[in-house]
Amino acid sequence: MVLAAVGQLCSTASMTANLAQCQILVRKAVAAGAKALFLPEAADYIGSSAAETVSLARSVQESEFVLGLQEEARKAKLHINVGIHEPAPDGRVKNTLVWIDEKGAISQRYQKIHLFDVDIKDGPVLKESSSVEKGMEIVPPFETPVGRVGLSICFDLRFPEISLALKRQNAQIITYPSAFTVPTGRAHWETLLRARAIETQSYVIAAAQAGPHNDKRRSYGHSLIVNPWGEIVAQLGDEHEEPQIAVTHIDFDLLTKVRREMPLLRRTDVYPEI
Repeated sequence: MVLAAVGQLCSTASMTANLAQCQILVRKAVAAGAKALFLPEAADYIGSSAAETVSLARSVQESEFVLGLQEEARKAKLHINVGIHEPAPDGRVKNTLVWIDEKGAISQRYQKIHLFDVDIKDGPVLKESSSVEKGMEIVPPFETPVGRVGLSICFDLRFPEISLALKRQNAQIITYPSAFTVPTGRAHWETLLRARAIETQSYVIAAAQAGPHNDKRRSYGHSLIVNPWGEIVAQLGDEHEEPQIAVTHIDFDLLTKVRREMPLLRRTDVYPEI
């Protein structure tokens, strides 16, 4: 078994301040003995408008946040999974999830496929597609010290096709770094995460933004790690005053046992294979 850490913070428009929060989470993960730290969506920054979201985007070669986190990974010999923004050719940004290895190199990159456009009565109005370019590819799972990881982001959680495709390629961990709104978080966050874990018989690691990012937007928090039997094995609340982690052991024996004793034999002669 190996130890994985899920981190929680409240990003603002300041990349310097957000990097400082993530540096705290790295130190906590190292002190706990974790081999990998999973950070939320948009950990580099959350703007107060679509225009600010676009204006703050930097390439990974120029982002003080990414460069700083790569240095932290190198110094700590810690693998880090983190959500960031990257410039898109059409003037929007890419909502990206990168894997930084223990040498500080970006070894994997996934671009969010499903974008969150919503107008909640008496709640936030969010139109992610106005400033974000949608991704076009499911990235194959890859080997890490904590298992074989498949990447997805936030709103992707509502579409089981991605997680099923990742499970078919033998993912052992599926990520959902997020910045869920409070109303949708209360309604569906835990239910959906447990469902994805149960139907894929995988660990689900969901690092969440928590608290008020600005006067227009607040995130739900409640970072979770769910095991392949659907049990919550690590959990945080909605605290946002300081960055926090929760840790758990990734139990490969449990994963093997669940998949062996509850075989899910798909009827691809009746419906298409995903």
